[in-house]
Amino acid sequence: MTPKATQLKKMALVVHSDLASLSAFQSALTAKDYVTIVARDLPTALLAVTQHYFDVAIIASHLGEGGDGWPLAGVVHLVFPRAYVAVLTPSEPDVLTFQSAINNGVTEIYQQTNTADEVVGSILAQASGRRGSATSSVQ
Repeated sequence: MTPKATQLKKMALVVHSDLASLSAFQSALTAKDYVTIVARDLPTALLAVTQHYFDVAIIASHLGEGGDGWPLAGVVHLVFPRAYVAVLTPSEPDVLTFQSAINNGVTEIYQQTNTADEVVGSILAQASGRRGSATSSVQ
């Protein structure tokens, strides 16, 4: 796809260390007409951030080490302040999870037990009705 062609379509970034999860999210987003860029680690995700403009980002809270997805979510939020930034957590969020979400400008927290279709459907429903403020809740 040429750079001009990608500018006309909505772009999504999915960062997850699990290949099956990446594939599921890519399929769910592609079905909703998003061009999806996937990354399995921090360096690849940061490279993607420098090469594309993203409307949606879905990032696992645990990539290589525990909690290393949070700072990436913060970077994505700073670079793309209008993007919908979602973080996938492995367990029920606690106070520290909410604090990380707030500190990094995360729009929404989702548990990894949710399917890709559920997460993408929720994100797109909320993203179409919101612009601007960062809020955090659990889905």
